[in-house]
Amino acid sequence: MELCRKVYGNLGKWVKFVLPFYLFTFLPLTARAQIGEYRTDFAIGGNAGYMLSNVGFMPEVPQNMLGGLTGGVTIRYTSEKYFKSICALVAEVNLAQTGWKEDIKDADRQPVYYPEDKQKLNPLFYERKMTYLQIPLMARMGWGRERKGFQFFFQVGPQIGVFLGEHTSTNVVPGKQTEPQRSSSVVAQDTMAVEKKFDYGIAGGIGLEFSHRKLGHFMIEGRYYYGLGDIYGNSKSDYFGRSNLGQIVIKATYLFDLVRTKNDKIK
Repeated sequence: MELCRKVYGNLGKWVKFVLPFYLFTFLPLTARAQIGEYRTDFAIGGNAGYMLSNVGFMPEVPQNMLGGLTGGVTIRYTSEKYFKSICALVAEVNLAQTGWKEDIKDADRQPVYYPEDKQKLNPLFYERKMTYLQIPLMARMGWGRERKGFQFFFQVGPQIGVFLGEHTSTNVVPGKQTEPQRSSSVVAQDTMAVEKKFDYGIAGGIGLEFSHRKLGHFMIEGRYYYGLGDIYGNSKSDYFGRSNLGQIVIKATYLFDLVRTKNDKIK
């Protein structure tokens, strides 16, 4: 019963987030399809990229961006061209390496060591890599060529994620004194496993696409994701009031057409 309550609680939060987005984004696109230039283009392919991520802890944890890989399957449905704007829906199913890398320094922004490390060869370090299955669903607007040439695009939409596992790399020993002292006393996260397995937020990006009638579509994109959920509990009795994911992604995508609108006027 407790598991059911947690599942339905997460679904409730997700519906409250997604429903307004769809009402204000996708419904206008549907209505405009009646007056735009009709399309039924359907393309599928793959994407791969590099992700820089951190976690927005409150109280704050000093961090550097953690690097990781992301990649998966991309599906795109192009529905119309409204004036000069090419309207489409894009969905992805990706595996992503995210997490955080702590910036362990003293008050003078110098590395921290254990007393027995007389030669100061092993400064303290800590990084947590988490693997997620991420599913973004975005509304896309493009300007330029559809079949042969370049197109600039912008896309934004909700994203959900499911936690799959985690791996920690560190030489930090919990409770052991350092020399000098760490500038931050917030260390609870170092020994806490991820508590909330379901993540949700909003993703948006801009990019450039090159299309060829026979070879397909080649894209490069910069994207940002802001998590609206937390990886730890955020009630008054919990240590962290906030622990949401933030991600910067650079990715390349290739798509090939499965269905293409028959219209010689489409360039």
